[in-house]
Amino acid sequence: MIENNLISLMLLMPLLGALLILFVPRKAIIIGIIASGLSFIISIYMYTLFDNTKTDFQFNEVVSWIESFNIYYRVGVDGISLPLILLTSFLTPICILASTKAIKKNLSGFIIAFLLLETLVMGVFCALDLILFYLCFEAMLIPMYMVIGIWGGEDRVYAAYKFFLYTLAGSLLLLLAIIFIYISFNTMDITVLTAKMPSLDLGVQRILWLALFASFAVKIPMWPFHTWLPYAHVQAPTAGSVILAGILIKMGAYGFIRFSLPMLPEASKYFADLVFFLSVVAVIYASLVAIAQSDMKKMIAYSSIAHMGFVTIGIFSFNIQGMTGAMVQIISHGLVSAALFLCVGVLYEQTHTKAIKDYGSVAKYMPKFAFIMMLFTMASVGLPGTSGFVGEIMVLAGSYKTSQITCILAATGLVFGTCYMLMLYKKVMLGDTVGEVVSKLKDVNCREMTIFVPLMLLVLYLGIYPKVLTNIFYVNVAKLAKEITLGK
Repeated sequence: MIENNLISLMLLMPLLGALLILFVPRKAIIIGIIASGLSFIISIYMYTLFDNTKTDFQFNEVVSWIESFNIYYRVGVDGISLPLILLTSFLTPICILASTKAIKKNLSGFIIAFLLLETLVMGVFCALDLILFYLCFEAMLIPMYMVIGIWGGEDRVYAAYKFFLYTLAGSLLLLLAIIFIYISFNTMDITVLTAKMPSLDLGVQRILWLALFASFAVKIPMWPFHTWLPYAHVQAPTAGSVILAGILIKMGAYGFIRFSLPMLPEASKYFADLVFFLSVVAVIYASLVAIAQSDMKKMIAYSSIAHMGFVTIGIFSFNIQGMTGAMVQIISHGLVSAALFLCVGVLYEQTHTKAIKDYGSVAKYMPKFAFIMMLFTMASVGLPGTSGFVGEIMVLAGSYKTSQITCILAATGLVFGTCYMLMLYKKVMLGDTVGEVVSKLKDVNCREMTIFVPLMLLVLYLGIYPKVLTNIFYVNVAKLAKEITLGK
């Protein structure tokens, strides 16, 4: 039955699209949108079949791969991975559609890179074999390196190298941890390891936890491993920034939830204060640095670091409210940050500048665009009724139960976040001064509205009725929180 191979079909669609583009490069846009669109439809179909009352993995597929080493092509989804798969398959066709005018050279190669990236990222979220996870986790660096290094801005080579080296360096420790785990347990089955690894000696758990932390913290990125992200965002094309902020930095948070907490619960509790400290520093430091930025993309990049600080605070609060808030924040930030980078892309396509000082009174010339950007700005600062509010308030509620000082300090980051986002909107959209490039601006067209409307609807819908999202992962989060609190 087709239900038994849904994950493989979903992963295969972008690969087939990339292969077809090699033979028909002139139809790259159509093929890319169809291939990624089919992948999205399959993920929606999986969502309709998904039983959110079960904590077990569903749609499981197991095929022998390297049997002598007990390595299999083993995939499946649960309530933690399904929302991230939906987010990935939703944003990819949007990125391709947004690139039709922005990418001037070798568009077919760009779309091929994006389709490969989609398959690898979804492979990370579906993998139930540790080696398969690691291969996808590392292989996605290659197409993303190409997206930044080939189609990026003037300093794209430096930004691409920095992105690649930072993330690769962190992952070397992850590889060493995987080798140790295989030698110790003679299996790469994530479900088996999740059951067996909590019994490890606390000293061993701590060493393994630090190895995993090195990789996941760079991906998020947490302070002080964050310096690659602003460079990557500024130099990446619009679609590259969208997928980087919307999906790729979520892989680190997913790693904590999938591996660090359930496999190494005692070590996670031991290092929770360290995570709280680094997260609070990230929230406050990144917010203060964002206020000082003169480049729109750099400001939004630093805001991403601050928002992901809330995610890690929620994850390591070890209670249902905080961890649920972290999951909501992961999805909300994926939508809102993607939309904000798309907003910058709309302006950049017409003016070829990202400097805040070059704008002013844009709302007079682009009223529809001004409303769109206002909505996403409000979502970014956590206005009630938007998805941004739900995640942040739940993280604060959860962290208050665990560490009141962490909650209070993190809340100050919300104040700073409101300051820099409203300042950005005021300087670009309002004011009496009209920037030199502004008078020639044209309001959003049909293609751009097609991109923004689904994002706007989702941000509002999840803000008004978040239960449609939280129902997917609630039982998994509740089980994980209980196991960590009580011990396995």
